[in-house]
Amino acid sequence: MTTTVEYIRYRIASQDQKAFEEAYARAAEALAASPECIDYELARCEEEKERYILRIRWTSIDAHLNGFRKGEHFPAFFSAIRPYVTAIEEMQHYLVTGVVGPGKASGQS
Repeated sequence: MTTTVEYIRYRIASQDQKAFEEAYARAAEALAASPECIDYELARCEEEKERYILRIRWTSIDAHLNGFRKGEHFPAFFSAIRPYVTAIEEMQHYLVTGVVGPGKASGQS
């Protein structure tokens, strides 16, 4: 299966980070319920604490744009994260290349 990875980069002020993470915890319920979503992960930068990246794997770009965004789960998702849309620095879809594999620390050989 070919998957599409969406990356959304945010810059969130320190005083808003707790509310931002709580909003994404609520939004994650809609992602988890969506048949178009494979998985998701919100990460905060260690060096620049105001930077976040959300990674969502979709079954395809079409499934994301025409399935999820037009489907029953998007309104709840968007309602939760709406206050942070203006903090988006990048929102793009990527295709994974063949360069993948485990590192030594994974314990896989």
